[in-house]
Amino acid sequence: MNGCVRKGSLMHVNLYTRSPRTARIFIVLILLLIACLYLGGRTAQYVSGFSSLVLTTYQHLATQSDDSVLTFHNDTLRTGQNLNETLLNTGNVNPQHFGKRVSYPVDGQVYTQPLFVHDVVIQGHHDHVVYVATENDSVYAFDADQVHVVAPLWKTSFLHHPDVTAVPSSDVFGKYPNHDIQPSVGITSTPVIDLTTNTMYVVAMTKEHGNQYVQRLHALDITTGEDKPGSPVIIVAQVNGKGYDKSKGTPSIVTFNTREANQRPALLFVNGVIYIAWGSFGDTDPYHGWVLGYTYNGTAFRQVSVYNATPDGQEGGIWMSGAGPAADAQGNVYLTTSNGTFDLTQPGQRDAGDSFVKLSTQDGLVQSDYFTPFNQGCLDGRDEDLGSGGVLLLPEQSQTAHPRVLVGVGKEGRIYVIDRDQMGQFQSYPGTLQCNSNAETRTDIDQILQELPSNSTGGFFGIPSYWVGTATSGQLVYIGEAGDHLKSFQLNGDTLSSSATAQTPETFGFPGVTPSISSNKSIPGTGIVWVISPASCGGPGCAPGGPGVLRAYDATNIKVELYNSEQNFTRDRLDSYVKFSVPTIANGKVFVGTQTSLNIYGLLTS
Repeated sequence: MNGCVRKGSLMHVNLYTRSPRTARIFIVLILLLIACLYLGGRTAQYVSGFSSLVLTTYQHLATQSDDSVLTFHNDTLRTGQNLNETLLNTGNVNPQHFGKRVSYPVDGQVYTQPLFVHDVVIQGHHDHVVYVATENDSVYAFDADQVHVVAPLWKTSFLHHPDVTAVPSSDVFGKYPNHDIQPSVGITSTPVIDLTTNTMYVVAMTKEHGNQYVQRLHALDITTGEDKPGSPVIIVAQVNGKGYDKSKGTPSIVTFNTREANQRPALLFVNGVIYIAWGSFGDTDPYHGWVLGYTYNGTAFRQVSVYNATPDGQEGGIWMSGAGPAADAQGNVYLTTSNGTFDLTQPGQRDAGDSFVKLSTQDGLVQSDYFTPFNQGCLDGRDEDLGSGGVLLLPEQSQTAHPRVLVGVGKEGRIYVIDRDQMGQFQSYPGTLQCNSNAETRTDIDQILQELPSNSTGGFFGIPSYWVGTATSGQLVYIGEAGDHLKSFQLNGDTLSSSATAQTPETFGFPGVTPSISSNKSIPGTGIVWVISPASCGGPGCAPGGPGVLRAYDATNIKVELYNSEQNFTRDRLDSYVKFSVPTIANGKVFVGTQTSLNIYGLLTS
């Protein structure tokens, strides 16, 4: 058969969600088909070889899905898995073939997870682009495939005026002046990208004209870094309430406190709405937990929803160690709150400290369900807030009475498995609960699907991760508590295995680890668990500036370490570590932010 499509034959190509690169190849195929139909068989011998090449290339690309990472932990369920990684596997991730390719300098600490987009057209060139934001209020776009330091594809700074700076850390961390975020606070949360409009949404905090503290939501064009029309918008909000920092008058109003609100959680974009959450700067009062929702129509932002976790009380911050609120297929938003007023068991009350909260988005943001541990008062008194951990929504399960499940862990280290359709709310301890007694360790009081006791000595700061697994391993959930090994648990319908199926040889100090997982679907030999940890740690926190370690494990058996960046430290060492760091894996690369740089790891021969 020659390279032309003959009469009576049929070639069907399904484009559905292919990348622009694949679409261009499809256009070439169409042009080739037109040429063949026009010229007939006379030129078949000339086009046959070219046709075969194009068809082979298309078939190769058609087997690869776009593995762009547009949001924290890869998706709105916050699984942390990338199932479209076709280049990295357990055979080639080792010190001989894998290592640091390039380290790009940046102008501030990188507390955000890097984001990655395939095939972005910037200044007429098609690039694979990694985006990163800093605490100096800058956003960068870098070529993800370079092996030498080159200028960024673009850089945007929100410090446009001499009287506008990032916020000095000492201005906001009143209780903890030596906090890890130094010397300034600018962009702390992971942005989110909407590829349908090539827009990145990012929140930046600035200090202006002496003593004004401002937070703005920006809509950036990912091809230029420029603000889109109607961007940015200054963030303001209020709710009716009698809580901390309320205004005088009737009815009393609780107003969003720009200076005291720490926009730590990653942004969430779902059903056209950008959701933004806030906690505190190291428990510096007065503060509340807030969630605001905005839409953007290409010319203007509009605030469409406001939620305050403790409108009639105090605190209840939403921080989740940088994890973003999660969302299910119905658009419900899930999050955890921290130490603060809890009175949901009382008629007419609405303060939800130390709780898992489900928010309906049908009419703004309305709390529709919740779960609060029976020992909430003890947790609050010991500063073991539930809100140190983010919420993992498991993909919907079949053949179980509880198909929609979430997994979460708080600072205490207890693992909670909760039915998202009936979350359990609050169950009182029968009698008087003595904090720090054996009674507080009970796991049968809370009315949830499963509760596993803590085995860590340092608590939990991060978010559990999920991998679909292989036919042999089954579905796995990974949890990395401080003072403990990273552990994997098998998912059995609507519960986890009662003990870990495997654990890493290493014990991780504070703050533990938040894994990311890469694999090529469920193909054996492709699943890898990636974590970043400090090389050493002491005291209540890890000293900023100390080196970090990137580690890779076999996802089916995390006892097996494949690689760590200290094995060839001259080439691969991370110059520094940022607390709660999460690696991004895409297109054969691993992206890691530090105190001063963006580091790109990958196969050394590619």
